[in-house]
Amino acid sequence: MDRTVTDPGNGIKPSESGASAVEKGNAKRSRRGKSRRNGKPRDASVSPQLHNADSRADSTTTGHPERDSEPRKRKRRRRSRGQGGGQASHDGVAGSAVSVGVDASAQPQPSPGKRKSHGGKRSHRGPQGRPLVPTHAPKSSARSSGAASPAHSPSTSDQSGRGHGRAQAHYRETGVDTNADMYAALDLGTNNCRLLIAQPTRPGQFRVVDAFSRIVRLGEGLVTTGRLSDDAMDRAVEALRICASKLAGRSIRRMRLIATEACRQAVNGEEFLSRVTRETGLQLEIISRETEARLAVSGCSSLVGREARSVVLFDIGGGSSEIAVIRVGENRSNRLANHITHWTSLPVGVVTLSERHGGRDVTPDVFAAMVGEVEGLLNSFHCPPLGEDLPHEDFHLIGTSGTVTTLAGVHLDLPRYDRRRVDGLWLSDDEVTAMQDKLLAWDFAGRAANACIGPDRADLVLAGCAILEAIRRRWPARRMRVADRGLREGLLTDMMADDGAWRRNRIRRAQMQGKPERKG
Repeated sequence: MDRTVTDPGNGIKPSESGASAVEKGNAKRSRRGKSRRNGKPRDASVSPQLHNADSRADSTTTGHPERDSEPRKRKRRRRSRGQGGGQASHDGVAGSAVSVGVDASAQPQPSPGKRKSHGGKRSHRGPQGRPLVPTHAPKSSARSSGAASPAHSPSTSDQSGRGHGRAQAHYRETGVDTNADMYAALDLGTNNCRLLIAQPTRPGQFRVVDAFSRIVRLGEGLVTTGRLSDDAMDRAVEALRICASKLAGRSIRRMRLIATEACRQAVNGEEFLSRVTRETGLQLEIISRETEARLAVSGCSSLVGREARSVVLFDIGGGSSEIAVIRVGENRSNRLANHITHWTSLPVGVVTLSERHGGRDVTPDVFAAMVGEVEGLLNSFHCPPLGEDLPHEDFHLIGTSGTVTTLAGVHLDLPRYDRRRVDGLWLSDDEVTAMQDKLLAWDFAGRAANACIGPDRADLVLAGCAILEAIRRRWPARRMRVADRGLREGLLTDMMADDGAWRRNRIRRAQMQGKPERKG
């Protein structure tokens, strides 16, 4: 059966047989017009192209459409009506697909009886009730939450298929609840600039309205100079202008805009944020390392199952790496961050570590040196051991960073990064080791060619693996859970909880349904 494919830019493409679905529909309407005029053809009003499409659409498999004369067509239609063909529209056609939004009863249906064609052969025409568009319409090429585009380009969104410019690939704009409040969270890190705009839904959950992510490498050269470079600041301001335009186009109830390690460390960090305010109107705050650790935990709280008793959550950033040790007792708080017993922030991230040791050509010796540096930093973190005496299901690691999501994408062998398959994925200890060894065996070009890494992260991913390896040696675990979420989600969750957003939603729904609000 011919399939009709809709091209978002050019309308309906012709099927392989040469007749488009629109032409076939016009041809059918033309035939009905002829029968209403007592069989008098209106050839003068039908273009040769459309007339040929009529013949192709209604011809049998004999290959001679000209033999299918108009009197015989009318005879078949009379026979069809006499056999109860008019009732077919109520029962539908078995096996024919109907698009969403298309009424099956409104489509002309074939007769349930057998229909003879010339030479006694049965016609192979497709069902007349098939829709004019395919059942699965192609996705639109334009998405308000971010179509794919090169990194650092002046578009409103960045690449959605690899590296850190991926947020808009998973956080696509959904239907906006005009009655619900909007909240916004912006995270300007050492490597990325990220924005989320969301509305609260069920308690503890929210619907993403808009998202933006771009690699800016704000901390580039910070290790050697102690300052933010002019080029890095220009890239960041350009991305923040886009964020400002997105925020200006929404009615935001509350927002929180934060800056992390790069602005904490740089001697000109405050000066840069003043420039941001002048040029974009956005006022960013530099948060402490402890706040950053708590926000990472809040953003990943839904990935910690009820069976877990101890968890080590880590966020490998561009300029620092936050680690939180979580012990959950019998009385679990609604805020997982309340169960943090120990935390630390290592002054090392994928950007700083790769700049010190080199990220392009990483040999096993260079990798070992990276791991050794991070292990030395961890030795000063005083925390009792975890996991050794716990059952398999009671202790695990949670990783929220581009490093662990990249490992997950490579493990799944994804042709294009897919957040739905990565977020929440479990990896065994052996699988993590195998993925690290695989990446270490690739050269820079091989890493850059991988769809889940790309050239923007090819020189950073092994530095992230080195930090991960040091964490795994300090807290051995049989499994690790991957989180494609982090500070923005934590910011949104905390703002909505502090603002009573979910309670207001519950009251509003109860009022709409005419039910009294439950207390407590």
